Amino acid sequence: MESIAPKGVACRRMAQVPKVRLSGGLEICRLLNGMWQVSGAHGPIDPHKAVKAMEAYVNAGLTSFDMADIYGPAEEIFGKFNSQLKSAVPSPAVQGLTKWVPRPGPMDRKVVEKAIQRSMSRMQVDRLDCLQFHWWDYQDKRYLEALGHLSDLQQEGMIGELALTNFDTQRLEEISSRGIQISSNQVQYSIIDKRPAAKMEKFCLAHDIKLLTYGTLGGGLISERYLGCEEPKSRAELSTASLSKYKNMVDLWGGWGLFQELLSALDVVAGRHGCSIANVATKYVLDRPAVGGVIVGCRLGVAGAEHIQDNLRSLNVSITPEDLSAIDHVLHRSRDLMRAIGDCGDEYRH
Repeated sequence: MESIAPKGVACRRMAQVPKVRLSGGLEICRLLNGMWQVSGAHGPIDPHKAVKAMEAYVNAGLTSFDMADIYGPAEEIFGKFNSQLKSAVPSPAVQGLTKWVPRPGPMDRKVVEKAIQRSMSRMQVDRLDCLQFHWWDYQDKRYLEALGHLSDLQQEGMIGELALTNFDTQRLEEISSRGIQISSNQVQYSIIDKRPAAKMEKFCLAHDIKLLTYGTLGGGLISERYLGCEEPKSRAELSTASLSKYKNMVDLWGGWGLFQELLSALDVVAGRHGCSIANVATKYVLDRPAVGGVIVGCRLGVAGAEHIQDNLRSLNVSITPEDLSAIDHVLHRSRDLMRAIGDCGDEYRH
């Protein structure tokens, strides 16, 4: 049965997508819809079309959206969609996970509360489901002051889950030791960037902290599209912020030649399972200990850029020991990114 909400939002019976419960009780999908792609760094976005495009994700059961205060109109787009959903019958539950990425400066209660209220207003919610905090400079210890105020606001009901993004293991331990309960840490994690497994994974498992991962598909590089391709180097070939960013990661990891060997190995595995390279790469990370969910970027409202059904197939892939052996045969010849870059998030601080 189909119900039509005002302003054209249709609420159909949603598919069942596996969920994970964060420590504060919020249930989110194990595949999350990433909204960095509406920031403008991936090409122009029509906000009206973006709002409309979110409907297909929710109808497919993909109800968790990841955004940030610095992702252009992302919070406003979510807010408009969320407002329309409230009038739907039945009204499906969606989860909005946003980030606060403050500039250096005072972190008193007034500053922190103002930032949270701004996100609540944009997202048209009376509390934030999950607030993920980012900090640029560990030498500036005011991140502890900010987190103290965020913890207070959580106790007061303005924030559901208090989380982090791009914090390293040392700082995660420091924050937790002060009695601040952290639900998740959003970090880069992929088949080529396995730094979270080196240190952070063990700490997260011991403290009920989930890892929410991005970069898992390398901005689209980890796909059939780039199998057998000449190395992209020009701005025209690396036309989005994601492609440029993750091509640099490929270079650090081992270079285009080794990356082609990895894509070939993944293609063989995908052939065994009747799925795509992206499916294998996604499930590889989803299967890792401490990983709660993988964030897959969505170019909302861009014709031909929606991969909902293929993304959902990732959840049904069962990677075997034989598959892992074939993948590891390539991975063991790559560089150690913990040595090359440092712990999670260090790429933003050097």
